Amino acid sequence: MIEMLEKKIEHRLVEGVKKRGGMCLKFVSPSTPGVPDRIIITKSGRVIFAELKTETGRLSKMQQYVTGQMMLRKADVRILYGVSAVDELLAELEVGM
Repeated sequence: MIEMLEKKIEHRLVEGVKKRGGMCLKFVSPSTPGVPDRIIITKSGRVIFAELKTETGRLSKMQQYVTGQMMLRKADVRILYGVSAVDELLAELEVGM
C-alpha cells in the first residue's frame, strides 16, 4: 500500500469540511510550537482542532504536550492518521452538522 502524503491528506480534509459548509483554517502559532495543523469550524459552530499525520506518522514530543494540554482543557482535539481517519471525521461531521 502506498502511503498518502500529509499534504494530500490535509487537502482532503479542507475540501471535505468546505463541502459540508464548514471552515478549515490553517493554525499557525509562531510563539507556540506543536499546535494542531487545522481549526475546523462546522456550519453549526462546533470547533475541532485537527493534527494530520500519515498512517505511519508520529507526534513530536511538543505536539504530544500541546495537544495533551488542550485536551485537559476539554478542547476537541483529533489526531488523524491517514485518509481513512479524515474520512471518518468527515462522516461524523456529516451526521452532526
